[in-house]
Amino acid sequence: MKTTMARASGRTAGLWSLSLLGVVTLAPLAVIAPMWSALGTGAMALAVAGIAQFRLSRVGKRCDKLSQEVGILSQRLLALEEAKQAGPAAPATDGLHSDIQELTVEIGLLSGIVRDLSGVVRSQDSEIAGLRAQVVAAEARTAILPAPAPRPPIAAATVARAPLIAPPVEPSPAFADLQAQHEPQPLPPARIPPRPIPPRPASHPVGPGEGAILAAFEAGRVEVYLQPVVSLPQRKVVAYEALARLRIEDLTLEPEHFLPALERHGRTTELDRRMLHRAGTIVRHLGRRGSDARVTYALSPLSLFEPGFLKDIARIAGDDQALAGLEIALPQESWRGLDAGQLGLLAALRGRIGFCLDRPDDLRFDAGELAANSIGQVKVPAALLLRPTTPLSRLSDIAVEDLAPALARARIRFVVTEVGNEADVPDLIDLNIPYAQGTAFAPARPVRGEILSDPSPDEPPPPQDDPTPERRPFRSVLRRAG
Repeated sequence: MKTTMARASGRTAGLWSLSLLGVVTLAPLAVIAPMWSALGTGAMALAVAGIAQFRLSRVGKRCDKLSQEVGILSQRLLALEEAKQAGPAAPATDGLHSDIQELTVEIGLLSGIVRDLSGVVRSQDSEIAGLRAQVVAAEARTAILPAPAPRPPIAAATVARAPLIAPPVEPSPAFADLQAQHEPQPLPPARIPPRPIPPRPASHPVGPGEGAILAAFEAGRVEVYLQPVVSLPQRKVVAYEALARLRIEDLTLEPEHFLPALERHGRTTELDRRMLHRAGTIVRHLGRRGSDARVTYALSPLSLFEPGFLKDIARIAGDDQALAGLEIALPQESWRGLDAGQLGLLAALRGRIGFCLDRPDDLRFDAGELAANSIGQVKVPAALLLRPTTPLSRLSDIAVEDLAPALARARIRFVVTEVGNEADVPDLIDLNIPYAQGTAFAPARPVRGEILSDPSPDEPPPPQDDPTPERRPFRSVLRRAG
């Protein structure tokens, strides 16, 4: 992808440099010799068109080659599906699944390359259109420029006193108006979406160094805090969000204080694995108590690019129905940037683990697309909903008060987070917000250690040395006596 961006930037710079050189060279020539200026402009246009046509032909050949490779991969995939339908043995089935996953990843990579090539083609089309507009403007300027008037004879004494540098020639009003109308506008470069990276704080707060943070992480001092999600206006607890905290001596660090250090050392994926394991233990504990409250944990976007991470989540989930109350949350930008391979791995988790969208950049939610990705919950900060600062072009087409009912019709929960002011609660109720979360309702509290150390449901309960006698009703005792 970086190589493609470099090539696209080099081509764009080359074309613009050529066009700028032509304008600088031909603009003075248009005043002195309009005919030669028109001929030079036409020659430059032909040269640029030839270069652009040559590059487009090369891009077309690459696209054809990629299409052939995709066709070969499709044939392999069809052959594997036919082999699967033929009913092979169990070991062959395992190999078939692994081959299908590899093919899915390869198709995802090829689709990304095709998207990059399409971006390069679009940028070249825009450059050609801009150069054509410049040629038309130059021809129009040449057509309306008046012929230079004959100069009167200059005396020898005047020539002797003439300065070496001539004063600048003032352009005519018609030339200035036409130049303002046909001034070429800068073309936006083709945008290729980068990998989503979570925002980092602008300045690191004063606290423990990276060495102390990594030592505490390796020592297993990661704690789990739960913050409840309540219903409005009843304020009944319906769900929880699991939050990671790192304890260093007497300090308890929040994620924004220690996550940058873990990201720089590549330990965020290990943190997500530990938190998911503990969140699953909390879900099982709530299920044994008869509670249907769900537990959500927000994954780091960098963990999606860790090889085998999503497969580890599928292995953790397995066929354990108790983990149906666990949800993993991803940022809006990550959901929009998933490739084919990642979507296939997430599709394998449907029905075992729930999905959530949080940390949005705007309110443009498509309920149908969210439901197709099995997203059952959307979390939006209160500031983005009540005090939006996004431009009008990024606002939702649906009114704010109709956003929650529209998602509810698709069976998607709409939760407003970071509610820290009690005065915002009546405004949320007026906007038909069904669920909310924040310090205005309850702060995040640590989970007791005995909950996280509960035995798994597969382990049998320990035997009791002195079992309590069974209590029978008095009528059964009389019936036996009779």
